[in-house]
Amino acid sequence: MKSWGRLMLLLLTVATAGAPVLAEETSGVTAPYLLAGSPTFDQTISQFRERFNADNPDLPLNEFRSISGMPDRANLTRAASKINENLYASTALERGTLKIKSMQITWLPIQGPGQKAAKAKAHGYMSAVLRVLIPTLTKAQSQQKLQKLLAAGKGQRYHAETEGAIRYVVADNGEKGLTFAVEPIKLALSDDNEGDNK
Repeated sequence: MKSWGRLMLLLLTVATAGAPVLAEETSGVTAPYLLAGSPTFDQTISQFRERFNADNPDLPLNEFRSISGMPDRANLTRAASKINENLYASTALERGTLKIKSMQITWLPIQGPGQKAAKAKAHGYMSAVLRVLIPTLTKAQSQQKLQKLLAAGKGQRYHAETEGAIRYVVADNGEKGLTFAVEPIKLALSDDNEGDNK
């Protein structure tokens, strides 16, 4: 139960941070995927899970269960899937369609001889999420991208990078856990580019 509580704290940290500040200081600010009208990936949670399991038979992902008691700020459904005692997948879904607005993997570090293997397994799930949501990435590219993102977010409670229509979020709470999220974002045309289109 203690692990589940830490998971919920990490999920709330990622879900309530709208800028690189501590979640406790952003009670009224929400992440872009929690705002009305924010985009979704073009797949439902069932489609994602089916593809994930087909592409990664050595990294099974169990069925996602709805998380109750979470505040409904933007007509979202939140769900989580327990992978093992220290590894969880969670998601924010568009209510009604169940299309993915954010996909997250949270790792609760363990101490002792199994730590290295547990960390490698967590990184395996994180890079597999990248490959399913961004199919153009190869296994090597997804692992390289993940390592770069985790290095940039190391020791930070919240780090986000945007690449095209994708936003990557790393919430590193040290021994309390690490959450990696992938989210779609809206693209906006710059006024400078309007002249180029005439």
